[in-house]
Amino acid sequence: MTIRAGKHLLSKTTAHLLSRARTSRCIFRAYFALPPLNHSTGLPTHAIYGFTNLLLKFLKQYRPEYVAVVLDAGRETFRNQMFAAYKGNRREPPADLIPQFPYFRRVLEGLQIALLELAGYEADDVIASVCHTIAGHGCDLVVVSSDKDFMQLVTDGIRLLDGAKDRWIGAAEVNGKFGVEPAKVIEVMGLMGDAVDNIPGVKGIGEKTAIGLIQRFGTLENLFSRLDEIEHLELRGAARLRRMLEDGRDAAFLSRDLATVRRDAPISISLEQLKFTGFDGEKLRRLFVELEFTNLAKLLENGRI
Repeated sequence: MTIRAGKHLLSKTTAHLLSRARTSRCIFRAYFALPPLNHSTGLPTHAIYGFTNLLLKFLKQYRPEYVAVVLDAGRETFRNQMFAAYKGNRREPPADLIPQFPYFRRVLEGLQIALLELAGYEADDVIASVCHTIAGHGCDLVVVSSDKDFMQLVTDGIRLLDGAKDRWIGAAEVNGKFGVEPAKVIEVMGLMGDAVDNIPGVKGIGEKTAIGLIQRFGTLENLFSRLDEIEHLELRGAARLRRMLEDGRDAAFLSRDLATVRRDAPISISLEQLKFTGFDGEKLRRLFVELEFTNLAKLLENGRI
């Protein structure tokens, strides 16, 4: 079976997993990009409206055979137990976005897109675990996200798709970003950290230095077992770099653990459970009428959705 996805012709079955990162970006992009829209009762609806349109566009453009949206089940996960400040820099959502949250799930129900979540784990871990379960079963897997955290998952059978830019990310693109193969991305992140998720990394070491060190030493274990070689490298401030690494050893290994997505989250799912069978037209119609999305209701009625 073949389907056309964007500019690429993908053979075999294709499963798309829309990540929490991608879904959140859809919601916030819709919230900030669209002018305020309110139901006659005063309920803000512009984020719901934008989110719905983005998903409809995605489904029409990429025509997935199997698809799921994966969300965080809560803010606290095992990573917060490892490092209390993990993601501690995240802001609370805007006040007028909060009452819209329940409707995003109702949109997914009407579109009949599978929704996956698991308490105690991030959506990233659920996605990685589903990929691990399904990979090798004659299926091309696409994680719809531009989030660099997912680059560690890329293989011959797993790619990323930045849907907003229609940009596909494979091993070559990962190497272009991090200078290493996908499996080594977590080694680089262990050194450089990640400000977005408040992962500390080694203080004083940035992306360029982290990439250079992993290109040379391969893993954190090799690097820290051979620190005596650092001062002999042709690097400016090599002695200072060694001291930073010595002081930041524990932070580096902690940061790598925080950045590593789990592939063994206890979630049981089969490929057939993710099959996209089309919309529940009546459920969508009722939701559009309830939210006063008159134009979407008309498009649905006329078979143009």
